Amino acid sequence: MSEWKFERDAIAAFRFARCGFDAGTGEATLAYAFDDGPELVERITIPGAPFMLDAARREAVERALRLLHLIAGVSYYKAAVPAQIRIESCAIDADTAALLTAIYENGLGEFAYRNGLSLRGKIRFPASEAGAQKPSPARGGLGGEGVEAETPGEHHPHPGPPPEGEGARAGGRGARALVAIGGGKDSLVSIEALRAAGVDQTVAWIGSSQLIRACAERTGLPTLNIGRQLAPELFEYNRQGAYNGHIPVTAVNSAILVLAALLHGHDQVVFSNERSASYGSLIPGTGEVNHQWSKGWDFERAFGEYVERHVAGGLHYYSLLRPWSELAVARAFARLDRYDAHFSSCNRNFHILGERPASRWCGQCPKCHFVFLALAPFMPKPRLVAIFGRNLLDEPALAPAFDALIEYRDHKPFECVGEGRESRAAFLALAQSPAWREDALVARFAREIAPQLTADPQTGDGLGLASLLPASDTHRIPGDLWGRIRAHLGA
Repeated sequence: MSEWKFERDAIAAFRFARCGFDAGTGEATLAYAFDDGPELVERITIPGAPFMLDAARREAVERALRLLHLIAGVSYYKAAVPAQIRIESCAIDADTAALLTAIYENGLGEFAYRNGLSLRGKIRFPASEAGAQKPSPARGGLGGEGVEAETPGEHHPHPGPPPEGEGARAGGRGARALVAIGGGKDSLVSIEALRAAGVDQTVAWIGSSQLIRACAERTGLPTLNIGRQLAPELFEYNRQGAYNGHIPVTAVNSAILVLAALLHGHDQVVFSNERSASYGSLIPGTGEVNHQWSKGWDFERAFGEYVERHVAGGLHYYSLLRPWSELAVARAFARLDRYDAHFSSCNRNFHILGERPASRWCGQCPKCHFVFLALAPFMPKPRLVAIFGRNLLDEPALAPAFDALIEYRDHKPFECVGEGRESRAAFLALAQSPAWREDALVARFAREIAPQLTADPQTGDGLGLASLLPASDTHRIPGDLWGRIRAHLGA
């Protein structure tokens, strides 16, 4: 075959070529390709091998592997967004196709907006009736490909849901939770809430971040550091003109942790996404674009229900913080002090490429600005300034950045930050605080912006903190755990 060249606009098809998992080494292999080009091979390494799997767990692992293969493909599909999608590793049913379409369309919303693309109605995953068949124990789902060895070219139907097994514990005492830790305040609040509730937990992260490792070790809990190596060719394609931009990374990480949970015998996968994640940026002429769609409720509900129906009936996926606002989570974090010298939500610490900030907080990105603002009403000023190394609310040059957070003269940033009304409520509280009201940006807010604010005419919501702190009833937290978590975080 002649040497293949990546030509973005000439590519007709994206291919899910094959996937496999070696139980002896803990390595999952995910292979993709464009047209008849070379394979792009991603590798996920889950510590703890060799894994001894009985038949039922092996089949569940195979189903989780397929789901991971299909979701992780978004990192590669976006390079050319071709019209045709071909799944050669398995057949999928209508439920799977619907889930994948939602993840790719919504999760690539910001990517499409920034690249001037329209993806709505153009992403089509090929479903077949055969994809709804259930594998028999004798056939073993993936057969020769998958958990033991890889046999490219075999096609097997997508399995239906497995029977309820030992993992069907509801979620309170006796449960085993695999908890995603990201190094920021949210996951640390979840970890401490689960600890207080008596839930057995292992904290897990993906990649080689030393900052996350330090936070994970600071918890004193068992840890699981999963490796993810993207196909190196993807970076070369980027240099050759591939489309690039934000992907629904939480969806990918969720699928990875589902696989890891099954291998390690956990019956819960817990994330820490609050209700504010469900709201995007309102772009004039475009509508809502949610940078963090896969952190939102629509993804959590669809993905969690799919996992229980089609992957493992006893494995429960949920976000512990879903009922609360960012401000309520900030209030809960302010009650902790053991992580002040370890945590960071600054996104520049977690870029795949590029320089890291010299300190844990760059002070320039929207995450730094929002976290400082959200914590300020609940944390003594000297403590907060010591964490960041500076007072961000007393720097006039940052006015445009904070204006975006409150949705004043600009839309909400494409970052994982709270709603505009939360930022406005935080500023209002600070404007009444003797400790903060004379700082440049707080004084400016009180003088120029606060007089323009009114309560939401549709919901009647007020402008202050009080209406944003109570928990909602929209969540997937197991019933016997919910009462204890609500008492801990809502107090």
